[in-house]
Amino acid sequence: MKIYFYHPREKYGCFSNFSSHGFELDGLYWSTSEHYFQAQKFPGTPDAEQIRKVKTPKEAAKMGRERTRPLHPDWEQIKDDIMRKALVRKFETHGDIREILLSTGDAEIVENSPIDYYWGCGANGSGKNRLGIILMEVRDILRHTYHTKVNNT
Repeated sequence: MKIYFYHPREKYGCFSNFSSHGFELDGLYWSTSEHYFQAQKFPGTPDAEQIRKVKTPKEAAKMGRERTRPLHPDWEQIKDDIMRKALVRKFETHGDIREILLSTGDAEIVENSPIDYYWGCGANGSGKNRLGIILMEVRDILRHTYHTKVNNT
């Protein structure tokens, strides 16, 4: 079975980086996982703080994609780890969406993006679906964490 998601208002929309599920990470509050992810392209710069403070994840994404800003030199090597870190915290913070993610069992999770061939499946399904894959990894991490906590109480 495959579970597709894309827009935050659809079923499984909480899997989207644009969903309104804020969290604290690295000592700061982030409105969405998109805000966190995009800001990490410019760590320790005023650009990162600007991105953190914008109102919408769409604005954060737009700012993060502007190549006028000095991109982290190792970005291509670390971006998946940054995404995983943000998503673990997002789903740890919000029990309601953690339960939704855990309820997917062993289903394949796919970001049904028609334009993104790295994070999503792309228009023709040939994309890498890295966001879906990382969500499945986060599901496994949470399954283990939740299981361990239950057994230790």
